[in-house]
Formats: sequence, C-alpha cells, structure tokens
Amino acid sequence: MNTLVFDIETVPDVALGRRLYGLEGLADAQVAKAMFALRRQDTGGDFLSLEQHRVVAIACALRTSEGLRLWSLGDCGSPEGELVQRFFDGIEKYSPALVSWNGSAFDLPVLTYRALLAGVAAPRFWETGAEDPAFRYNNYLSRYHWRHTDLMDVLSGFQSRGRVSLATMACLLGLPGKLGFEGGQVWDAWQSGNLAAIRRYCETDVLNTWLIYLRFAQLRGQLSREQHAEELERVKTLLQDGNEPHLAEFLRAWEAA
Repeated sequence: MNTLVFDIETVPDVALGRRLYGLEGLADAQVAKAMFALRRQDTGGDFLSLEQHRVVAIACALRTSEGLRLWSLGDCGSPEGELVQRFFDGIEKYSPALVSWNGSAFDLPVLTYRALLAGVAAPRFWETGAEDPAFRYNNYLSRYHWRHTDLMDVLSGFQSRGRVSLATMACLLGLPGKLGFEGGQVWDAWQSGNLAAIRRYCETDVLNTWLIYLRFAQLRGQLSREQHAEELERVKTLLQDGNEPHLAEFLRAWEAA
C-alpha cells in the first residue's frame, strides 16, 4: 500500500474572529491578539479551538513502489481551498495509508472544517465500505484502523497521559527534531510574509514523522532490520539530492546526532 505522511501548519482565521467576536475594523494582528486573549480566558492557554485555524501549509512524504517523494502542496501563492483540495485529491488518487503525528486530534479535523468551508469533495476519505468493501473494516475514520496511523495516539496506547510531543520523540530517537523553528513561531512568520519558512518547517516535521514511522514499522515486524536500513538510506538520498538548504541542514543534524 502507498503511504502518505502529512503535516499542516495553521494561523488564526482572523476573518472568522472578526465575525465571531465583532472585531470589524481591526487589523489582522489585533484580531489574532484578541482571539488568543479570549482563548486564554476560557482555557488558560492560547491554542485556538480547531475551527479557528486557517491552513497555510501542507507538507507530504509519499512512499510508493516508485520511491520516496517529499514536497509541500501548491506554492506560496496557492489559496487555502486549493491546498485542502490537493490533499484530498491525493487520497482519491493513491488511497494511501496515512501517517501523522497528532493528526486525529488536530490535522484531520482542521482539514475537514476547512474542506467544508472551501466546498471540497473528498469521497474516498469518507468511505466506510458502502462503495468499497475493503474500507468496511479499515478506513480513515476509525481510531483503531491502520488506514490512518496517528503515531502520537498509537504509541501512547491511546492514553492521553502517555502522549509526547514530536520534538521529544525525535530527541529520544536521535532525530533532528525542530531545527530551531517551533510551531509557536508560525504566526509571526506568517505576519512577516515568510511563508517559505513555514513550508520548510512543515516538511521537516514530515521527515521526523516518517523516520519515527519507519522505526515503528520495524517494531511491528513490517520491516526487517535490513529493510529499515534500506529505507533510511532512501531518506538520506532524498535529502542529498533535494538541493534545498533545509534538507541539507536536516541531514547534517541527523548525522551528527
């Protein structure tokens, strides 16, 4: 089966914030500041509820019989609806096994909300066996099926108290991790017009997730030690051939770990 590792990056949906809280006339930065403040008032933290996130980047790594590919969907000028449609189009085309880190709790619900907003069609993602019997007992929607592996959820034994961050797991396994850019910096980068940095960061999160998944596949007996080593070499070749500074930095950090 094809395997698609994915990650999204988001910013506050300030257009929604204006409508929800009557903030018309305020600049984007002021609206976002108010949204964060209201969230802290409600929950003690400023991580916005899922429907208030706007997708600005989606990165993917696709492993098929033809090899391994890493890229960000669209380009820096692509509207959100196009990014979301491209993601679900990939599911339509490849019917891949999805792999994420916290994708069940964050990425996929956010993508679903934004798909509703953009009028996206995603029948394969919602298939549960009515049209394709193969999806009856293995689909994208069930928490305990393998068509989507949320590594954060699975590795914790589906227990919230056992969950760890991607950065922590990467550190545990000797992987590069965040390389100096954290999720909390995405909004500042967006405001400064540095979407390219956000897309690069998203791609490195996907790389970390893929490498963790390969170790998990070995743990499950899906890859032998030799096969696991071959997959690691495939990743290193991709990084070497990518001719991108952030990929070269990832490789250097990985080799130095």
